[in-house]
Amino acid sequence: MNNIVPPNSPDLPILGFVLTHFQNFNARATRDALLAYWRHIERGGTMFWTLAGAMSSAQLGITLAPAIREGLIHGISTTGANLEESLFRLVAHRSYRDFPEYRYFSKEDDTRILRERMRRVTDTSIPEDEAFRAVEKHLIPAWEVASQQGTRRFWHEYFYELVLSLDPSAHEGDPDSCWLLAAARANLPMVVPGYEDSTFGNIFAAHVKAGDCKAGIAKSGIEYMGALYDQYRELAAGAGVGFFQVGGGIAGDFPICVVPSLKYDLEVPAKPWAYFCQISDSTTSYGSYSGATPNEKITWDKLTKDTPMFIIESDATIVAPLMLSALLECKRYPEAANALIAASGH
Repeated sequence: MNNIVPPNSPDLPILGFVLTHFQNFNARATRDALLAYWRHIERGGTMFWTLAGAMSSAQLGITLAPAIREGLIHGISTTGANLEESLFRLVAHRSYRDFPEYRYFSKEDDTRILRERMRRVTDTSIPEDEAFRAVEKHLIPAWEVASQQGTRRFWHEYFYELVLSLDPSAHEGDPDSCWLLAAARANLPMVVPGYEDSTFGNIFAAHVKAGDCKAGIAKSGIEYMGALYDQYRELAAGAGVGFFQVGGGIAGDFPICVVPSLKYDLEVPAKPWAYFCQISDSTTSYGSYSGATPNEKITWDKLTKDTPMFIIESDATIVAPLMLSALLECKRYPEAANALIAASGH
């Protein structure tokens, strides 16, 4: 296999590494998913990402934000936690604390972290005062104004408005690594299913209960699906839209249903998803959405037998930045990337 970059071409270190070393098992799946993703983009296709868990706290934005800016990601479904935690990283980055020894913590250690007003997410922690309370000062007035005026918005639109209005002096983290900021600037199509279970979903519920805000100012999940019907059909024009799933849960389960719902519930034509890849460490198990194999989705008319399908059973904090870095190389230097791919025999 020839993995030499053609003469007078830019260096492509990540792509070259993947083509050289990722030959079998999960490595092969990663390589093949990467190449299929790139071919889909080259054909003019779009890609819809889903973000489960707390990937923003793991700083996925370092590669996700430039991927949005450079046209590798065209829509996102995210948990409310990932949405708000991207903002937290922007405004409170220097106040985060890391705990690399977390595996050896006792209950007393975590109780101490609680008393220090930190909220641990595996090996890092979100500072309550610098993150939650700082953002709260901006969001609650926006909710109150909306309640007084009777205006309604989708959940992410409140965050879009806030992140775009922040003075750069409020940035503790690198704004180029804030995927929420990149998405807001692009006005990227977004759904946030189940946002009620996030920190700010809880804060919003408390203010609704107290009578300070009206629940109706935040549009519902049903309205998110209604908007996604139109967004999907627009994104699917041409070469179609692919589905790239990070983790499991509602962030992925909600948007993938848009295809059968268009076809069977609205009874309108809908292209199938043009690509599917999931990075997950969930084992295949009875009744598990997160662990279901892609073939099962054929029976629900979400995918077809011709859809390129990939499951990468690994840690998304490792795989997603690696794939995005290689894809960014392809996007920036397409001729050199294609030459390298061809030289490697793929």
